[in-house]
Amino acid sequence: MHTQEWGYDMKAIVISAHGGPEVLILTELPDPVPAAGEVLIRVKAFGLNHAEAYMRGGAWGEVAAVPGIECAGVVEADPSGELPAGTSVVAILGGMGRTRNGSYAELVTVPATNVVAVHSSLGWADLAAVPEVYATAWSGLFGNLDLRPGETIVRRGATSSLGQAAVNLALDHGATVFATTRNPAHVPLLKELGATDVLIDDGALAAKVRERKVSVDAVFDVVGNSVLRDSLALVRPRGRVCQLGFLGGFAPVQDFDPITDLPSGVQLSFFGSAFVLGTPAFPLTDVPLDEIYAKVAAGVLRARPTRVFRFAEIVEAHRAMEAGEALGKMVVTLG
Repeated sequence: MHTQEWGYDMKAIVISAHGGPEVLILTELPDPVPAAGEVLIRVKAFGLNHAEAYMRGGAWGEVAAVPGIECAGVVEADPSGELPAGTSVVAILGGMGRTRNGSYAELVTVPATNVVAVHSSLGWADLAAVPEVYATAWSGLFGNLDLRPGETIVRRGATSSLGQAAVNLALDHGATVFATTRNPAHVPLLKELGATDVLIDDGALAAKVRERKVSVDAVFDVVGNSVLRDSLALVRPRGRVCQLGFLGGFAPVQDFDPITDLPSGVQLSFFGSAFVLGTPAFPLTDVPLDEIYAKVAAGVLRARPTRVFRFAEIVEAHRAMEAGEALGKMVVTLG
């Protein structure tokens, strides 16, 4: 990391060793310097994501010292001159937290392809609650699943922040949404979001859907491999299933056989934001973030953070995230 131009006094949170939330340590690091094709951002707030807990715990192997896969802030420097200093932006992935130091810091460098200017009067905490989950939900719903107004979608794992984002976007698009949760105590939350019905997910939803005589056009699944066979059995002939997460664990699907496990005509796809967002095939500019922020400001989309932490409270924030206390998006603010 270059240091000669910017100094040595940036505050950052680092993963001191793989382990629980207590391994996150507040320290000082050299200010990063943007290379060609990068933007230097002064971070004002960042969202908390389960991906950061996986990285911190070692589930994804060796990663960058500074976690954080998204942020909201202002441009400090852009060598290309494309984004003037002081421009309000959000940044998502582009290797943040994985192959390069991430957003748990006062300053972060991000590939320019993963930075978008935002035009919104929302505060920093509200801005930071949107980028990763809404970009992922939008891509899964409208990129992979090609969801159309009037269709019926099952949103599997709906109480997660990504799940709630998908419920919000699908309802706003005119779809009928069946949400799922493993915890009956979360049913009122999902009903309040607007779900037509809420199913208690015991891993065998296909039979419950058949009992209701519901024709399911699409499944948006963040539970993952542990329920993949059941998700495929949920949809109508020529229906679509998109897997976007692994809340049910990372173990592979045992003895998966397309001949017996993939119904004829059913389309299965995967969307992994960490690998593709910001690439030419999946440009971040395709995601209508300004439109989403406008709908958040108007109260059409319920995307404001359920809890806001200070920078020095990062350990407490990770403990709350792992305990599932948020029931929505949590963010951390700086300054």
